[in-house]
Amino acid sequence: MISVDVIKSFYTDIENYGELEITKIESGHINRTYEVKDRTLAGTFRGHYIFQRINTSIFKDPEGLMNNIMLVTEHAAKSAVEAGRDPKAATLTLMKSVQDKVYYVDPEGYYWRCYLFLPNSVNLDVVEVTPATYVQAGGALADFQRMLSDFDASKLCEVIPGFHDTRNRFKNLKTAISENRSGRADNCREDIEFALSQENITGMIIDRLRSGALPLRVTHNDTKLSNIMIDKDTREVMCLIDLDTVMPGSALYDFGDALRAGGSSAAEDEADLSKVHFLELNFDKYCEGYIGGARDFLTPEELDLLPEAAAILTYECGIRFLSDYLDGDTYFSTKYPEHNLVRARNQFKLVKDILGNLDRLHGIANKYR
Repeated sequence: MISVDVIKSFYTDIENYGELEITKIESGHINRTYEVKDRTLAGTFRGHYIFQRINTSIFKDPEGLMNNIMLVTEHAAKSAVEAGRDPKAATLTLMKSVQDKVYYVDPEGYYWRCYLFLPNSVNLDVVEVTPATYVQAGGALADFQRMLSDFDASKLCEVIPGFHDTRNRFKNLKTAISENRSGRADNCREDIEFALSQENITGMIIDRLRSGALPLRVTHNDTKLSNIMIDKDTREVMCLIDLDTVMPGSALYDFGDALRAGGSSAAEDEADLSKVHFLELNFDKYCEGYIGGARDFLTPEELDLLPEAAAILTYECGIRFLSDYLDGDTYFSTKYPEHNLVRARNQFKLVKDILGNLDRLHGIANKYR
């Protein structure tokens, strides 16, 4: 449980906190998260916050991570004000600690942060998910990228170096095949053959990014529906949350990753591949929201590569699952021995669907340009 001393460390008037209502939030899997409501001694509601203890086992550079979040949220807030919006609803708001930083290091060496609670908010995936939901999701990503479109992404550190370096992920796969540490390679020869046959797509984004053909942008890197907050009453999008993986990269990473999950007819560990399809309707609706909100700042080449981005990010995830299966399940948590292989096959089925229908997907994207 979070200590009162940690909570007090984010107050400038640390002697004046009142009655605290503390609730542990169980939905997150990486950081420890607490909702804290503060009432004055007179009983008046005063503050509502989210406290998190950063998982430094995963995020090795918590100060670099928090500097990323500070730079991005400050710039997004400024952009929101210039657009006549409430900055406390358009982006997360970090609180400063008594150490005059946007984090607090407790006596045990743990890193904590504190956000203002987003008022009257709920995750987008909590309400009924319909095709229209993906219009909202695409618009939310476009809004996030728009607010940061004039920010110099090179100022951000790579929290997870090479996270979307698909060429390097492919290299790691070849190593996993060669070493075959788990002795499982004979169980998945067809899957290995398919994965190796797609080397031509591994450089489509990363090579253009390195050459400057694609602009370096702020990327969120976890654009699932549960990271999009909406107003409970109006159902209007507020902002994206969970900014731990904010890094420099390509706008195509976030678009592709959003469609990797949002474009699938099934969960990523569905073993019955007859149930796994890429949903063109969801792609259409996501493009409607995303391209409609981003077409004036995206470059023509970024717009040209949106369908391929969905294939590349899905493929990248698939080869990560396959590599881990061959390595003996050392990275992803699994529930049974073939779990990572099932996940890889699931992703590869989506890749085949996307690549087999690129002309139609380009037609869908182009109608919103």
